[in-house]
Amino acid sequence: MEQESLKIEGTVENVLFRNESNGYTVIEIDAGNDLVTVVGELGDVETGEKLLLEGNYVNHSRFGTQFKADYCERTLPNTAVNICKYLSSGAIKGIGPSLAKKIVDAFGSDTLEVMEKEPQKLLEIRGISPKKCESIAGEVQKLFNLRNVMTFLSKYGVKAGYAMRAYQKWGFQAIEIIKADPYQLCSYGVELEFKKAEVIAREMDVPVDSPKRVAAGFIYLLQLNADAGHSCVPLDTFQKIVCKYLSISEKLFFDVYNELIAEETIFEYLKNDRAFIYLADYYYAESFIAGRIAVMKAFSSPDDFDYEQLIDLEEEQSGIKYEKLQRKAITTALSRAIMIMTGGPGTGKTTTLNAIISLYEKKGETVLLAAPTGRAAKRMSDLTGCEAKTIHRLLEVEYDMGGKLKFVHNESNPLECDVVVVDEMSMVDVLLFESLLRALKLNCRLVMVGDSDQLPSVGAGNLLKSLIESKCVPVIELKEIFRQAEQSCIVTNAHKIVAGKMPDLTQKNNDFFFFQRTKPEQAIQLIIDLAKRRLPKAYKYSPLDDIQIISPSRKGTTGVTELNKALQESLNPHNPMKKEVKSIIYTFREGDKVMQTRNNYDILWSRDGESGSGIYNGDIGRILSINRHQMEAVLDFDGRTAAYTFEMLEQLELAYAITVHKSQGSEFEVVIMPILGGFEKLYYRNLLYTAVTRARKLLIIVGDYEKVRKMVLNNKRTRRYTCLKAMLEDETK
Repeated sequence: MEQESLKIEGTVENVLFRNESNGYTVIEIDAGNDLVTVVGELGDVETGEKLLLEGNYVNHSRFGTQFKADYCERTLPNTAVNICKYLSSGAIKGIGPSLAKKIVDAFGSDTLEVMEKEPQKLLEIRGISPKKCESIAGEVQKLFNLRNVMTFLSKYGVKAGYAMRAYQKWGFQAIEIIKADPYQLCSYGVELEFKKAEVIAREMDVPVDSPKRVAAGFIYLLQLNADAGHSCVPLDTFQKIVCKYLSISEKLFFDVYNELIAEETIFEYLKNDRAFIYLADYYYAESFIAGRIAVMKAFSSPDDFDYEQLIDLEEEQSGIKYEKLQRKAITTALSRAIMIMTGGPGTGKTTTLNAIISLYEKKGETVLLAAPTGRAAKRMSDLTGCEAKTIHRLLEVEYDMGGKLKFVHNESNPLECDVVVVDEMSMVDVLLFESLLRALKLNCRLVMVGDSDQLPSVGAGNLLKSLIESKCVPVIELKEIFRQAEQSCIVTNAHKIVAGKMPDLTQKNNDFFFFQRTKPEQAIQLIIDLAKRRLPKAYKYSPLDDIQIISPSRKGTTGVTELNKALQESLNPHNPMKKEVKSIIYTFREGDKVMQTRNNYDILWSRDGESGSGIYNGDIGRILSINRHQMEAVLDFDGRTAAYTFEMLEQLELAYAITVHKSQGSEFEVVIMPILGGFEKLYYRNLLYTAVTRARKLLIIVGDYEKVRKMVLNNKRTRRYTCLKAMLEDETK
């Protein structure tokens, strides 16, 4: 049963914390006889303001009882004492405690009204020049405008963070723009959920068949599909979804559709006489990729040159004998402007890549290495002995005048290099690949390395698969498993899984083990025992640094969320000496293993005197300390130390257990994987293959033999709508 909301009223006594970007604030209010701690997206409230708050009391594990406000109605202070407090707090730029007292002494309880409507009267105050008076009047106007937007939107239950974004985007015109079209709140820069905009629109009597509503619904549903991995959607399928979801006629659908096409808000592409719809960003990305690759092919040699002697010399110097396909891959990389090298574990991708890099450098060419994630880049650095960066760091992130993310390196400021090598290409989505291509000079070569049998990118598109299947880019697939790798059951079983064959689960003396457990509670107990006691005792593995639990699912008894709680309780239990802070799902504790769940380009970090910014989705770290007074935690991500405010902790989750998708691009000494129960749609072949290939030295499956068998036999891959393959074929005919 949903808890009934409570209302409290009081005057702000202290502002303890404020996140300027989203308006999350912690304050103390005088609610009569009590001083109440209030948390919520309250925006720019200041000392002395009177608030009417709606929400509920919550019991925080560390901070005690707090009032969590979901709604805030604000009234400017109306007594001289509270107005003086308010102005002294720094609410208005240019007014400190001393000047605040002078102004309030002069105008008393009418101070704020004078400042808003007759600011020229401030010239009567000693110390306020005409220039300062003008500056204060401007700040007051901004403050009142922002407050009006917040008050207006709060009536519809819209949190302060969205009101702040709306004001930043539209300024004093915000309310008029929203009244004219509440669906503008869904647009870039504000990004209110469509369903919440619907609530406002209904209260404003916006008709169901309003073209503005339908257009916003189009964008919302296309973005939902993009978030699910589709860079486009078939028109026939989409039309049925939209008409049902928005309860509109087919005629209205096509009226709005044609208008959005004419405005180039959305785009249509015909593939095999079937129309597909794109949001603009994804259409521009895939069409640019196809066009740029066609140009690279035109600049490239149509055939390989003879590099046999050069490869022979490299063999002598490295002491490594390259097999036929490896030599072919090296030759193609040195001959062509663009190429893909793919292959499963143990087929010599790293050895071949090292030879390619070495030979490029011997030719005097500058080579830059990149990978999609921080962990993948670190692994690439370890394997090649050369510095590798994330693609984001390589391209360098900045923001344009509108606050939209962009990269420093692009067509007008390309990367200074002769060759770019990108590893883990299966993880790269079309938007990121477009940005990378834009940053390459026309004579820059591109070598892409990846395993096409792994899961596709989290972002939209199916890039690597599309590139390979188009046959527009030279592809060398390494197939031979080398003798040393053949001794590993991880490698041999991975290849069996790809081929649809059952892995050998009977081995007891190698690097691939299976424990039959059909009850979730038994499986969890074994996983905890393996991680905490058995593996550290037998092999000296660190439970936090070397062992990673990987689950197919986020939900369920053996899903990531529940496993993390159980593993935290065992590996880093509650201790009065360790500080904690509670988030929505987890309680974070000093010493916890955590993962960043979204790209954040603004987080500052330092490492051995070096500094930078950006912690990315999938980065795994450790909580070093928690400071309740400063309301921040200090984390370590592979040697990069970063400070997080308590609000930013929502970007983290515990990482004792992670999903298979989040494990991509990483390797761990030991992987333990539960396979039992759960959601059938997640039990398919290339998800199992991806998980198995994350293990470097030891792989342990705990679960049901029959579930493993079904997973191997299920080769149904998640279908993704994309027209990139067709575009590539059209461009390179």
